[in-house]
Amino acid sequence: MTHTWAQDLFLVAAVAALGAHLFFNLWYVFGAAFTKGRPRLEVLHILSLFYGVIAENASFPCPLTLLEQFCQARAGIEPYHGPFELHYMRALVAPSFPLWLLGSGAIAVFLVNVAIYARRLALRHAQSHHTAH
Repeated sequence: MTHTWAQDLFLVAAVAALGAHLFFNLWYVFGAAFTKGRPRLEVLHILSLFYGVIAENASFPCPLTLLEQFCQARAGIEPYHGPFELHYMRALVAPSFPLWLLGSGAIAVFLVNVAIYARRLALRHAQSHHTAH
C-alpha cells in the first residue's frame, strides 16, 4: 500500500493534537506559575483545572484523545486505546502504570493549584484591607 498525501496530512494533525494535549497538561500542572498578576489567565487556568480533574476522573474520553486517535487511524497508524496520559506514562515510565494513579495525581495537582489561588486571594484581601485603614 502506498502512502498518500492525505495520510501525511492526518499524521501532521495527529502530531498537532498530541502537541495540544501536552500543552494542556503542562498548563494544568504549571499554569499557576504563569498567571500571577494576570486575572484573566487565572480564571482560564481555574476553569482548566476543573475540566482537567473531571476529565481525568470521569468515564468520558477527552476530545483531544479522540481527535488524536482519529487522525492516527486515518494516517495508517494503529491508534492507542485509553486515556492519553496513561498511554504515554506506560510508554515512558512503566508498562504497568496504574490508571488510578493518574486520577489521584490530577486531584493532587488540582488541590495544590487551588491552594495557590486561595493564598493569592487571601493576600490580596489582606492588602486591600490594610490599605483601606
